[in-house]
Amino acid sequence: MASPNISFDTLPSSIRKPGKYFEFNTKLAVRTLAANAQKLLLIGQRLTSGSLAAGVLTNVFSDVEAATYFGRGSILHLMAQAAITAYPYAQVSAIALDDAAGNAATGTITIAGTATAAGALTLWVGNDRVDIPISSGDTAAVVAAALNAQLAKQPDLPVSAGVAGAVVTLTAKNKGTLGNSIKLSTVLQLAAGITSTVAAMSGGTTDPDIQSALTAVYTAGHTIICSSLTDSANLTKLRTHLDAVGGSIEQRGAVGVYALTSTLAAATTLASAINSGRITGCLAPSTQSLPWEVAAAYAAVIASEEDPARPLNTLALTGIAVIPFANRLSRTEQENALYNGVTPLEVGPGDIVQIVRAISTYTLDPQGIPDISLLDITTIRTLDYVRKSIRERIALRFPREKLSEKTPPKVRSQILDVLYKLEELEIVEAVEANKDGVICERDSQDPNRLNAKIPTDVVNGLHVFAGRIDLLL
Repeated sequence: MASPNISFDTLPSSIRKPGKYFEFNTKLAVRTLAANAQKLLLIGQRLTSGSLAAGVLTNVFSDVEAATYFGRGSILHLMAQAAITAYPYAQVSAIALDDAAGNAATGTITIAGTATAAGALTLWVGNDRVDIPISSGDTAAVVAAALNAQLAKQPDLPVSAGVAGAVVTLTAKNKGTLGNSIKLSTVLQLAAGITSTVAAMSGGTTDPDIQSALTAVYTAGHTIICSSLTDSANLTKLRTHLDAVGGSIEQRGAVGVYALTSTLAAATTLASAINSGRITGCLAPSTQSLPWEVAAAYAAVIASEEDPARPLNTLALTGIAVIPFANRLSRTEQENALYNGVTPLEVGPGDIVQIVRAISTYTLDPQGIPDISLLDITTIRTLDYVRKSIRERIALRFPREKLSEKTPPKVRSQILDVLYKLEELEIVEAVEANKDGVICERDSQDPNRLNAKIPTDVVNGLHVFAGRIDLLL
């Protein structure tokens, strides 16, 4: 207080006893940027066999833990399994939903005939394989009973099974429309005389409401929220949540993730209904993997990249089943997806499902005019990180600062220092060119408030290279 350029927090100016007094000032210790660890939250349905009740937020470190917490074969268990497979080092937490009072989807496998030669039957439930041997002379009922018995030995499947005569009925373990997305198919190897007919999963109705889970995690600070639910009503609630926690008051920026395995038309329709710069939805048409597994894998891959500005192009979704040839998006369809808020997935070398370009669902501004400002999901993630870095620096340097004429230049200096460091990491650019636009000034109405304007030129991804080759003869 008695020095014009040095302030003390613990040494009063009224000391009269002789001595040499020192205090420690840690406000200048941190000169680096804020950490950008990614916290992934999975939201999905549980089974009553799980040890954790709905609405309880918990960290998940393994597939086994997820099975215990949420029930083997539950939507949330399989989401955790897919996320950990795609990126084993992800910081994963989960919160469960109870099934709504709806119906569970069902499908059937009908066996007919009598085997005249030995062979085998393979049933695919999503991307999970169920194999049984068939002996010559086995009747349809014997084969169906064997298939039912094998299904019971694989508790991680998303369905339970029952048999009546030669018909095996599969029932989704969770109620709701998501069960209708479980793909079934059979393959017979030899086993002449036996046939199998598949009736697709259907009849699942009434999905739970995501709002209770979002309310429970409002202050938890997750940076990526993956939803198994893909209906527009629940995704609209996710959008509202993300806008609230990532807004200028709460300042806990996060992005939402979902996935579809249906059609491009369905994906573009859903994306247009969401139209959010904080939500990204990917499309893997007709993959055997379940949509919530694709969503969790996609979210985990996003979490694997802590550099917010670095594109996610070509990153693999390890564990996700290959998209069938007949359903892979053509070059034109991929462009259509990217112009309509859908992140297309494709099959790369080695039959690996990978990201083409990770974009948000935001395509139109509030006036309905096409707007590319938040096209890439990296843009909002970069802005969130710039805000976090500047906010933490100001909090560290000025925890108990007085507001005088000396204050604005000091704050501006710290903001510029952060921007220059961000530029070194190629997260923002053109800081020198824009530094005159960095303004710190006292508020005209509130004497205790300092306002700042911070022009931020985010680094864009290199998505397109165009070259012209001139022929010379």
